[in-house]
Amino acid sequence: MTTPILEIKDLHVRLEDQPEIEIIRGIDLTIMPGEVHSIMGPNGSGKSTLAQVLAGKEDYEITRGEILFKGADLSEMGADERANAGVFLAFQYPVEIPGVSAMQFLKAAVNAKRAFEGKDELDAGSLLRHFRAKAEQINVPFEMLKRNVNEGFSGGEKKRFEIFQMAVLDSVLGILDESDSGLDIDALRIVSEGVNSMRDGERAFLLITHYQRLLTHIVPDRVHVLVKGQIVKSGGKELALELEAHGYAPFGVNESANQPAAV
Repeated sequence: MTTPILEIKDLHVRLEDQPEIEIIRGIDLTIMPGEVHSIMGPNGSGKSTLAQVLAGKEDYEITRGEILFKGADLSEMGADERANAGVFLAFQYPVEIPGVSAMQFLKAAVNAKRAFEGKDELDAGSLLRHFRAKAEQINVPFEMLKRNVNEGFSGGEKKRFEIFQMAVLDSVLGILDESDSGLDIDALRIVSEGVNSMRDGERAFLLITHYQRLLTHIVPDRVHVLVKGQIVKSGGKELALELEAHGYAPFGVNESANQPAAV
């Protein structure tokens, strides 16, 4: 029997410093190898919170439920362990790291993962060959690696560099938190082509987005609607088109304020 890449069971999450605020209120989700799932929902529904909890951000407390990554309890791993095990979070707003070259950054990340796996570090020649192969696979100009991390990058370049990081690290679960935010059509296409080039039977993706346009380029296997911290509906790719046509009003959302409507 195939083990899911990600299995979430009755997950409840609240803010550590504001325990009265429960953001995730009982999520069940299973993603199998090779699958792409999308979570859509209005602002404030808990989409980014879910992404950050999966990546190991410490501002949140899991009060009930469990998260399994390839059968292992993800909540027992620190953020660095999750990354080394194959969980990758692409941020909505990637940060600049002035003075740190992309090449050195990636070298440190790759060798940290190899150390985690009990392997020797790659020498300079092997690293370069690895980087060039991945750059060719996802259509990233190799010259990007000669620049500092995200310094002076356009929004599209920052997102593209994140996809490149995911490829270089051979991540198993790619979580894209509103990676279409701020991208023009050309940049969105380039980022989507990078993700699509990595789709195979071994890894999985979780796309978190507010709009349908990303899903035109990266066609999901399943779409889930998240409202008030709960998945209220799941379906195929056609569900994203329904949301584009009708919005979130059918789920009790006041779209003019982009907040849950009063009950």
